[in-house]
Amino acid sequence: MDLKAFGLGNKKFIAPNHKFISFSGRIDFSEPLSPVFVFPGSSISINFTGTSAGIIIRNKHNWWRNFLGFIIDGERDEKIEIPKNDEAIFIPIVQNLENKSHSLTIFKRMDGCHYFDFLGLVLDEDGELLPPPPKPQRRIECYGDSVSAGEVSEAIDFVGKSDPEHTGEFSNSWYSYSMMTARMLDAEIHNIAQGGIALLDGTGYFPTGMLSAYDKIQYNPNLGELKSWDFSLYTPHVVIIAIGQNDAHPENYINTDMEKRKTWKESYKKLVRSLREKYPKAAIILQTTLLFHDKGWDDCIEEAKNELCDPKVYHFLYKRNGSGTPGHLRIPEAEEMAKELSAFINSLGEDVWR
Repeated sequence: MDLKAFGLGNKKFIAPNHKFISFSGRIDFSEPLSPVFVFPGSSISINFTGTSAGIIIRNKHNWWRNFLGFIIDGERDEKIEIPKNDEAIFIPIVQNLENKSHSLTIFKRMDGCHYFDFLGLVLDEDGELLPPPPKPQRRIECYGDSVSAGEVSEAIDFVGKSDPEHTGEFSNSWYSYSMMTARMLDAEIHNIAQGGIALLDGTGYFPTGMLSAYDKIQYNPNLGELKSWDFSLYTPHVVIIAIGQNDAHPENYINTDMEKRKTWKESYKKLVRSLREKYPKAAIILQTTLLFHDKGWDDCIEEAKNELCDPKVYHFLYKRNGSGTPGHLRIPEAEEMAKELSAFINSLGEDVWR
């Protein structure tokens, strides 16, 4: 790519297919020179030399303001707003660093409210990429909604309260319970989470249900064609299914309409069985979250777990399950969940990672 078009003639361009770029997350690599980042927490990690690093992307916007997150040298967690959509732009991530080796992770803070094409990295003219650190050997996959995506997690003045007015600036997947759990367990994670999603199409606050989206790499109908995911590309040891929160919208039928309840339960079991077919050895953990919801959904999940008769399918309830907060989980509440979930996964023994 010609960096002069961005006023960066004195910089070095690094193409997305460079062998020293480490990717994590369910990412669409069908175009190797412009992989598409879709899911929250999907990331690029590099080790590099020099005083600066930036990224070239093309953002595809649906709603909220859109932000990138980054971690530099394992310390500073910061965000940068994406200023333009539908055109290639350069975003300076870090500048004026000490001229030595550094580590940098750039990650998707938000869910499918936007996608972006990763078009390359930009370093100092004499900067170099160094071999990346090895990935964790443990692997987790999480299927969830806005809580799993870390939506509004940074609104820490609203712990235990309803959400403040916002335009996306408080959402940060890094501080979701799902990604905190992965870090506590030294595991890689594919965070298949979407705000507002329920199990079934036409329910919840997102048009596509998880039963239709779980096997996709691109799933937002407002951002282009739906594309299937190749499950052979990533095999988790532990699968978390955190669905049952948004399913009460527009109708909370779980305790009143037994026919609809049965349909939901059978569809839920279909999702679990489909993931079991793809991951024969994985531990599958069924759960909801601390966010207020009707206990009937957890009771229905318990019934589904018992009817599946699968010894490696577990139903996990948090100490404050469904009663912790009326708003999205803030960082301390997500950490509370992550500690409980990590302890439960550890209780399954080391064999769960084999």
